[in-house]
Amino acid sequence: MVLLPALCHSQDAYISSRATFYGSPDSLGTPTGACGYGDYGRTVNDGSVSGVSRLYKNGTGCGACYQVRCKIPQLCIEDGVGVVVTDYGEGDMTDFVLSTRAFSRLARPNAAVELFAYGVVDVEFRGIPCKYPGYNLMVKVHEHSRFPEYLAVVLLYQAGKNYITAVEVWQEDFQQWRGMRKSYGAVWDMPNPPAGALNFRVQVSGSARPKWVQLSSVIPSEWKAGAVYDTAIQLY
Repeated sequence: MVLLPALCHSQDAYISSRATFYGSPDSLGTPTGACGYGDYGRTVNDGSVSGVSRLYKNGTGCGACYQVRCKIPQLCIEDGVGVVVTDYGEGDMTDFVLSTRAFSRLARPNAAVELFAYGVVDVEFRGIPCKYPGYNLMVKVHEHSRFPEYLAVVLLYQAGKNYITAVEVWQEDFQQWRGMRKSYGAVWDMPNPPAGALNFRVQVSGSARPKWVQLSSVIPSEWKAGAVYDTAIQLY
């Protein structure tokens, strides 16, 4: 495994915007979000997740983390809530369509009902590093994959303040890296992937210049759709 050096992040200034929320039976995220995360997109960060519009960046913004603070001081806590982007969502001039749980966490104790009545609230936000204590970067073989002729993957627990901008697989018989296609959201795919255990490298872009991180023999030769494989590394 090739480790990235820790990246230094300056404190981003807060940007004014608006936020709303979407309903779900359990107040968590949705497993059908546009990032392609599946159930991970419902439960990651204890369900404090969000759909975004301009921050979606054609899927590159999937997995990014933001601190969102409501600007109604009599109803909202000062620190706000940290959310993970798991979906695309548009509202009434909003940047964030929060899960019900995330929206409720903006509120002071016993003020959530009154805050929900607003529907849309003024907020300010900034990008923050994602933190997943106890979790390495994971590679999930998407459920739509078909062994051995079609492989789609999505990266989970993308820590730090990083965007995944490219994914490549090592083609042993040609001795070269072969690029995966950006399918949608955070999903990367390719037809006819190489046989055998698969070596990946991912390009990550954050506050520093883009870097390649190599993931050796992450996916076994007989991979299975829906399986999640541990890379044994963390992004910072």
